[in-house]
Amino acid sequence: MKDKLEGLQQKTATALAAGGEQRLAQQHAKGKLAARERIHYLLDTGSFEEIGMLVTHRSSDFGMDQQVFLGDGVITGYGTINGRLVYVFAQDFTVFGGSLSETHAEKICKIMDLAMKNGAPVIGLNDSGGARIQEGVNSLGGYADIFYRNVMASGVVPQISAIMGPCAGGAVYSPAMTDFTIMVEHTSYMFVTGPNVVKTVTNEEVTAEELGGASAHASKSGVTHLTAANDLDCIAKIRQLLSYLPQNCEDSPARLPCQIGEEFRDELRDVVPENANQPYDMRDVIRGIVDADSFFEIHEHYAENIVVGFARIAGRSIGIVGNQPISLAGVLDVGSSKKGARFVRFCDCFNIPLLVLVDVPGFLPGTDQEWNGIIVNGAKLLYAFSEATVPRVTLITRKAYGGAYDVMNSKHIGADMNFAWPTAEIAVMGAKGASEIIFRREIQEAEDPQAMLAEKEREYQEKFAHPYRAASRGFIDEVIDPRDSRRKLIKAFAMLENKAASLPRKKHGNIPL
Repeated sequence: MKDKLEGLQQKTATALAAGGEQRLAQQHAKGKLAARERIHYLLDTGSFEEIGMLVTHRSSDFGMDQQVFLGDGVITGYGTINGRLVYVFAQDFTVFGGSLSETHAEKICKIMDLAMKNGAPVIGLNDSGGARIQEGVNSLGGYADIFYRNVMASGVVPQISAIMGPCAGGAVYSPAMTDFTIMVEHTSYMFVTGPNVVKTVTNEEVTAEELGGASAHASKSGVTHLTAANDLDCIAKIRQLLSYLPQNCEDSPARLPCQIGEEFRDELRDVVPENANQPYDMRDVIRGIVDADSFFEIHEHYAENIVVGFARIAGRSIGIVGNQPISLAGVLDVGSSKKGARFVRFCDCFNIPLLVLVDVPGFLPGTDQEWNGIIVNGAKLLYAFSEATVPRVTLITRKAYGGAYDVMNSKHIGADMNFAWPTAEIAVMGAKGASEIIFRREIQEAEDPQAMLAEKEREYQEKFAHPYRAASRGFIDEVIDPRDSRRKLIKAFAMLENKAASLPRKKHGNIPL
């Protein structure tokens, strides 16, 4: 047995010397790290323990018995990140292009099973050309085994996928089912069918980067949540993302030490313009509320009319969902509804409290939105908030109109605390549109219809375009001075820290997918 192992090691060394070093040099020339280098930079120094180092493939067809490598193209094991246990696999593109074989899949499945048993995150560093075609259905079965475990682990432990090279065909579905996907710019891509197949079937000329590069998936499809400039940047973002997350669904995010002091923020008084039609950046509100430099945005370039991300408030990890007035006036549309719903559901899975910042004039109208399912997609966000049992706090900064007011974590769908600034306008619709409907006859019969419309608009604003009517009904808990927002939110989240809530007994709900 010892002689056999030594012979295999020699064969592996010879093969790597013949072609592996050249391929590795090509990887480095593209700015890519080797699989072991990626693990080295990801984990705490000296913490990695490898599992399955001596595993080899079982295929003998097409001369495969003459090409045997220890580990079979994937490095698997466990280690720590800032002292926290994580499980990791890194595909090695220098071995059969990182293609997935039966044993390659078994190694990944083993660490996913261990992660679920021991309640720790799984991080996949993907760099694979897809299924190993020499193994046929065995490799396809391996993918299905991984997919099944992705689903079983969903909501149990955080799953993070880094796309650090090609990811095509069946290889894209596992990352798609994980919680967060990070792509490296210019060296990674994801697509079900590549440019050559696209050209053959549709006669469309497209490059791999245009079809499935990091930029395309970050801005157009929303498949990737984050992009990175290079492998080291990608690894740094994984480590940063993990700092906001708990180990598993039974755990809570780590709380960092924070000294509570004078928490007034005068700059928040000047964020919302006096002109209700003038935009502002909701990130300015976020920065004025959360701990310094703690906001970590997710899906930054996709559906930019809503902002989502993690932050800390008095050391507590929270998830933030906020309408973005500088993009489409902050309306809800198909993309923003899906983006928000996905983020809300993740936070609820892993006990991360939610802060919702509202400035929404309604849902985006038009045939494009209706035909692409704004009704069912808007319902996803409504469903996600209604289902969430984590602490949920809402702050209305300006507009909260129509059904969008209900959807954006209103008191009516279970929000715990709802605050509003004096600039808040909570109504069925804007003053002008409402006046044109309510006072149509009076305006038409007036000697000066424009003057009458302006008068009725002011009348409507005085009656409805403020937060006090909602506050009088208990739909708003308090109208607060903007500069006092951070202090109020710190106290609210502290008060809700031990919130206990449960859903009616059921197998699972039927979210409108």
